[in-house]
Amino acid sequence: MATAEHDQQKRHKVVIVGGGFGGVQTAKALRRADVDITLIDRTNHHLFQPLLYQVATGILSPGLIAPALRRVLKTQRNVRTLLAEVGDIDLERKVVHAAAPDGQHMDLDYDTLVVAGGATHAYFGHDEWAEHAPGMKTIEDARMLRSRILGAYELAEVSRDPAEREAYMTFVVVGAGPTGVELAGQLSELARYVLPREYRSIDTREAKIILLDGAPTVLPPFAKKLQRYTHRTLEDKGVDVRLNSMATHIDADSITVRNPKGEERIVARTKVWAAGVQASPLAAMLAKATGTEVDRAGRLAVDPDCSLPGRRDVYAVGDMVSTIDRLPGVAQVAMQQGTYVGKLIAARSSGDDTTPAPFKYFDKGSMATIGAREAVADAFGVKVTGWLGYLMWCYVHVMFLIGWGNRFGTLYNWVRSLRYARNRGHRLISVQASYDESIAAEHHGAAEQRSTEDFGRDIPKAAS
Repeated sequence: MATAEHDQQKRHKVVIVGGGFGGVQTAKALRRADVDITLIDRTNHHLFQPLLYQVATGILSPGLIAPALRRVLKTQRNVRTLLAEVGDIDLERKVVHAAAPDGQHMDLDYDTLVVAGGATHAYFGHDEWAEHAPGMKTIEDARMLRSRILGAYELAEVSRDPAEREAYMTFVVVGAGPTGVELAGQLSELARYVLPREYRSIDTREAKIILLDGAPTVLPPFAKKLQRYTHRTLEDKGVDVRLNSMATHIDADSITVRNPKGEERIVARTKVWAAGVQASPLAAMLAKATGTEVDRAGRLAVDPDCSLPGRRDVYAVGDMVSTIDRLPGVAQVAMQQGTYVGKLIAARSSGDDTTPAPFKYFDKGSMATIGAREAVADAFGVKVTGWLGYLMWCYVHVMFLIGWGNRFGTLYNWVRSLRYARNRGHRLISVQASYDESIAAEHHGAAEQRSTEDFGRDIPKAAS
């Protein structure tokens, strides 16, 4: 027994911070390695972020895209997962300091550390906008946004003021990248095909969906052919696409935009931010500890083998790092980096000290969906639109999901949401805080106040 414990103490210890694409793929690549792995994350689930907008628009339930990390790694006996948040990393002592949800502190020593902290929203110096224009990076973000979207229709239904109704039924998406395009397309389908027969006082087809971006085109990284198709399709779906337009101010009731014609104030209670990302604070923490720099998005510079400069025992992967070849912040980059680093650690833990070949990204292409049966795809140089692009997008995304149950469940919900069925079964409005009762009473009377007093902070407040 003592010998077994001694052998276990000598096993190479790997600590992975982050249970996203990069962290999970690193752990999986070490499946057969003679190492002990501790994966730590502040949530208990692995999140498939590319489908968050479908949770926000009622197509998918959160569980289909966010399986528990323990379930994801349950068959890998050399991994344990911990629900805790990292507070500090001591690179000299090789210790990660973390805290459990109840405040209990823990020190995790390591031989090799992998940090895959991901990224969060970037408001370009206007963090105060986050309250009025939330983004989507977590399940909580998507659920809150779903409540805001659906709650806006509920409040429009009981409003007697035409101007107020219009404000509730105006939705502004800031950022015309893949997330913004996908969300705008789904907001249009929700208003035009799903909700019209369910309301009596409003016609949801009159909702205004506005997509803004400072760039001159939608989907800037995509080929021009795909950009033109996406722009045309969005307009056919009733989306008001406004390019060369930058947000200059956002409050509870409106968004002010600067475009070539000057400034314009758009009255809208529901705004969504899909315009930028900022690296995890862990990147700045590691940069300070190693004397390296971060770029404007807070991303940490790493060596060609994804290690920190001068540290062959610490690696960083995914959205929180920058590389010489400026790789995009997409899931497939993080997954490939995680697999690469995992194999590298396995080799080094077995005594192989040869200099590894630099990480090389294999670009499998880019895809974005605009709505049911409409998508664009650029795979291996082949550019596809329409139904075929949509089928390619469906296949790739469903295969990236973890677990056949989640895959079949997602396919089932996609079939229900097509125009033929127009059914979205996941439209719960979360109630978390009190609605502004004085405003409700002023606009709708005491009876209507009672019907809305439990609405949460997730629903936009009425104008004062």
